[in-house]
Amino acid sequence: MKLVILDRDGTINEDRDDYVKSPDEWVPVPGALEAIARLNHNGWHTVVATNQSGVGRGLFDMASLNAMHLKMHQMLAVHGGRVDAVFFCPHVSEDCCACRKPLPGLFQQIGERFAVDLREVPVVGDTLRDLQAGVAAGCEPHLVRTGKAAPERMNDAQVAELVAQVPGTRVHASLDAFAEWLIARERVASGKGGEA
Repeated sequence: MKLVILDRDGTINEDRDDYVKSPDEWVPVPGALEAIARLNHNGWHTVVATNQSGVGRGLFDMASLNAMHLKMHQMLAVHGGRVDAVFFCPHVSEDCCACRKPLPGLFQQIGERFAVDLREVPVVGDTLRDLQAGVAAGCEPHLVRTGKAAPERMNDAQVAELVAQVPGTRVHASLDAFAEWLIARERVASGKGGEA
């Protein structure tokens, strides 16, 4: 099974400093839904791993979270794409759970659910904790320059500092650029030509 694990806020949809609290506030990053569809069409399964402490903070309830994800699934379907599952942590840091990124609990749950060895499974996110959680579970880290890592929020020196904390991290302009890179790498590995 070819699997990619994606962060949500800042990677698939626009991030908000005051939290994404409703379907109306759930707005896709340009090109992100098309990127997931391209991955799907090239045989990749996509799963979301996301911290949603807004639930624990009382900013929105489970019905609102489910409605956001329904909107995501419906918008993806328009592009011929899909996310196989959404794994989320509803806790705040004070809860000391094992599933809140940067801890790897969500990733371990994904590995168990899909019976997949997570070694070298790509994880894509816009924050240090996304990458740390993935690497702790054995995943291959990829940072996208959207959300919290967007150029207007994080300069090149800050990105280099972040990447230095998670050796092996590759940096991409967006989820769309990551998808293009991954598909090209696979084509090269399978001898179908192209350049990674």
